[in-house]
Amino acid sequence: MGAEGTGVRVAAHAKVNLFLRILAPERSGFHQIETAFALLELADEVVVRRTARGVALTVDGPDLGAMEENLAVRAAWAVLEATGQQFGVAIELTKRIPVRAGLGGGSSDAAAALHAVNALAHNAVPHAELLQFAARLGADVPFFASGAPLALGWGRGERLFRLPALPAAPALIALPQLRIATPDAYRWWDEVRPAPPARGPVVLDPAALSAWGSVGRLAGNDFESVLFGRHPALRGVFERVAATHPFWVRLCGSGSAVAAVYATERLRDDAALELGERHQQLIKTATRGTAAPAPEGAEGVAPGRA
Repeated sequence: MGAEGTGVRVAAHAKVNLFLRILAPERSGFHQIETAFALLELADEVVVRRTARGVALTVDGPDLGAMEENLAVRAAWAVLEATGQQFGVAIELTKRIPVRAGLGGGSSDAAAALHAVNALAHNAVPHAELLQFAARLGADVPFFASGAPLALGWGRGERLFRLPALPAAPALIALPQLRIATPDAYRWWDEVRPAPPARGPVVLDPAALSAWGSVGRLAGNDFESVLFGRHPALRGVFERVAATHPFWVRLCGSGSAVAAVYATERLRDDAALELGERHQQLIKTATRGTAAPAPEGAEGVAPGRA
């Protein structure tokens, strides 16, 4: 099954939601949504190495809470248990994606761990089964596990239609000081709208998701109306970013980050200079024009091979 110490490295990319509509709550407490996911170049780094047994986690970054609750740890256990626990893993997680910002960092780390541990097990778990594991871990995890650079999502976000990537474009992430937990955002939505909002028919033309100019004309993010009313400072960040004239600007998922896409790096950099970092932290990145990369050998060791 490969030597102890063998390892793989995976880039766990962030995402943005090009639009997000909340349709209705389920009895389980989850919500049905319609959305479009797109990958960013901004990424955590996940290195997974074979050990004798168990799962260990070290984090270079903020405190992520109890190890046993970490999605990457739970993902690793899912693959280990499916393959008979013939070895263990040590996960080294370098965090670059801000937490509680709507960028999907925890979900992306989980998807990376699924693929990394499976690579160490010589891809013993079929891709379709990995996606089932992903759906049980979290609503965004299947998108990251799919590797798609762009996809329509519905259900809880786990049902996906893969699309060709949009052109890679310069992007800017604005992070206010506040952080928002996804369960809180949905709870506030339910308080404001106890009954599902009426929705008319929608026909999405594929051309609308092929160029950033047309993406910018799509419907917005339903969380914006609720969160902007509750957090005026977040509305202020959004309005300041929108005033820099990007192709597209939206709240990221359930917040609290705001993302914008620009025609050129110079326009993006001018926007960052204009905004400054007095009211928000800024991260310069880009959207991905290609699929997420596969696991690769970690430095000094080779990935497992069948």
